[in-house]
Amino acid sequence: MSPSNIEEWAYPTYIAFGAGAIVYLPGFCASLGMTNALLVTDEGLRESVLVETALDLIRADGRAVDLFADVKGNPTAANVEAGVTAFKQGEHDGVVALGGGSGLDAAKAIAFMAGQTLPIWAFEEGAEEPGAANMDALAPVIAIPTTAGTGSEVGRASVISDEAAKVKRIIFHPLMMPAVALCDPELTRGLPAHLTAATGFDAFVHCFEAFCAPGFHPMADGIALEGMRRIAMALPDAVANGDDLNARADMMAAATMGATAFQKGLGGVHALAHAVGALYDTHHGLTNAVLLPYLMEVNRDAIAGYMTILGRALDLEFPDYDGVLAWVLALRKEIGIPDDLAALGVDASRAEEIGARAVIDPTAEGNPIELSAEDYAAIFMRACGGRR
Repeated sequence: MSPSNIEEWAYPTYIAFGAGAIVYLPGFCASLGMTNALLVTDEGLRESVLVETALDLIRADGRAVDLFADVKGNPTAANVEAGVTAFKQGEHDGVVALGGGSGLDAAKAIAFMAGQTLPIWAFEEGAEEPGAANMDALAPVIAIPTTAGTGSEVGRASVISDEAAKVKRIIFHPLMMPAVALCDPELTRGLPAHLTAATGFDAFVHCFEAFCAPGFHPMADGIALEGMRRIAMALPDAVANGDDLNARADMMAAATMGATAFQKGLGGVHALAHAVGALYDTHHGLTNAVLLPYLMEVNRDAIAGYMTILGRALDLEFPDYDGVLAWVLALRKEIGIPDDLAALGVDASRAEEIGARAVIDPTAEGNPIELSAEDYAAIFMRACGGRR
């Protein structure tokens, strides 16, 4: 490879992984100098045992901590702004992020924006001012996932909804990455089956799109492939029996693998899911799960070779595109993923708008083939009607 084709690979997150790892939270607070933390989570976890456990552990160690839980399922800029206000008014020195992708994304953005003077959209991925961040005021983050899906605990970005424009924007900075990802699969035991399925399939889509994204990144390819293999083994068991700790652990590992791998790129599934989620407020992982087969069909010729490799890794009887597609459809049915977007309350009336939004989403650049706004609109309409 010539210097003009140099790639950048980065896997720096410190991960503490294992059942019961939550007990190490106070020690990580100490090592990062947190004496007065802000625990950020989503509104659905405000009264949960998980939040109470984390708060009690921190306080029992003689450290101060406040709770901020005003975060929607699709976090907004207003949520981040309110969190920044709480961080500053409480004179906090670090953030403990606990929850699924929404809580973790909001928490990372709050910790980052608490030290900035520019507005949040100045740090949108691809913006002209990413180097304008105040590097001296970045609060440390300990990320504790309670779902196995987004992998946000190892990511350098947050997906934040712009309510005014009704667009999901990716806020990115290399130093948004948490200092520690504390991954305790026991924390996912109470996750209901339908959320286990949706978040777990989200992790699969992360691995799948990263694996199929164009570009030379063998490290990401290997991680994505192993992530999909583990999900294939573990997701049905995790959905069927939420107390299966081995399955929960495999899914939590696979979620971090997907988010690590997708620095290579994502693709059309995410481009459409971001557009749909912004306009219809759908669950991101479930939207991805519904859309995947529709994008597979569009990308068929470009991904056929990847599907042979994946089919072999999954030990399918027919390790080719058709075999993988049949396996994906069967897995979706087994874990209760619907076939179409109509089941999510989405109709095709805004197809043109969806297509226009999807084509400019940053993740669209990673699709194996270039798709137009009209292509995305057509895929969206087929997904609404269940017509692959």
